[in-house]
Amino acid sequence: MAVSLVFGTPGPESISARVSPLSELCACLHALAEPHHHPASRQWVMAVRAELDEELLIRAGVWEPLWSAFRARYLLPLRGDGEPDLDAELVGIAGLPEEDFLAMSAQALIGMSSREPPADLMRGRFLPRLSLISEQRHELGRRLLDDVARFRDDLLAFLSTMAEAAFGSTWSALRPMLETDARTRTHNVRKHGPSALADLPAASETFDPPGIVFDKLYNATARLDETPCVLVPSLHINPHTVIKHYPRFPVVVQYPVSGAGAAPSLDTARHRLAALQDPMRMRLARALLREPMTTTELANRYAMTTPQASRHLRRLREAGLVLAHRSGTRVRYQLDVEAVRRMGVDLLDALYR
Repeated sequence: MAVSLVFGTPGPESISARVSPLSELCACLHALAEPHHHPASRQWVMAVRAELDEELLIRAGVWEPLWSAFRARYLLPLRGDGEPDLDAELVGIAGLPEEDFLAMSAQALIGMSSREPPADLMRGRFLPRLSLISEQRHELGRRLLDDVARFRDDLLAFLSTMAEAAFGSTWSALRPMLETDARTRTHNVRKHGPSALADLPAASETFDPPGIVFDKLYNATARLDETPCVLVPSLHINPHTVIKHYPRFPVVVQYPVSGAGAAPSLDTARHRLAALQDPMRMRLARALLREPMTTTELANRYAMTTPQASRHLRRLREAGLVLAHRSGTRVRYQLDVEAVRRMGVDLLDALYR
């Protein structure tokens, strides 16, 4: 399954990068709900759990479905221009037409990323469907349908209170790093065009049609010549990459910043596992863990031809499990211990994305 961004002929300003305090706050809140797979957020989560009022933590748990795996669209930038502060982003949510707020909330509660509002809202199956997911989501859905305006006011009040209690200093520290990354992204897109998006986590470039494909748990397509695209760097979103799209609003991609321990793609994790499934490559890995060796030395030790040893090494190198060191005319190979050590964590992070 994949989310595809088809290039078409986008204008030079159709793709932009900008920071978003609201998006980062919601990434933090998601990490608070699921701390076990957000190592970059561990310090923030521990501090919040130790210092925050218990009642506020309970309220965070109540609203959690809105920023879980399928985040509500209004919790990411609603516009592609400007650099609004958190208060301005909350005002933007308050100004959404009620039918859009209702549909975006329903999408998050059901757990869907369709470009269209959920049909269940119109067919009376919304609450029964939520009751099959969890009592918590059913209760939120009931509150949403009973009084959309009050639901929105309560949510905005919580976000404002949470930001003041636990996010202000975090955002002040993060903002310069995220702004630098956003400027770099914007420059790269202006210089290289939309193909510059291919180095985002979980992304790869396609050529028929030209575009970018993100490895996700659902299928969707958006055209960048019809819909603006906003890139939002984040620390606390790691290891996820969040992509949201909704009619009449920009496509938003919130991605972990470089150096924040971004998870490898699922393909990378799959290649590493496949490379070690072969018994001979596992033997080579054990030998290279103990000492660097040349292709010829490995071939002699395991009674292979040099081309056979070379093919096995190539698979290990392509999977990122072996490092090469040249000394004069000789190239010695060594197992990348850290890459192997992280395989379990990397696989989990790739699956969580």
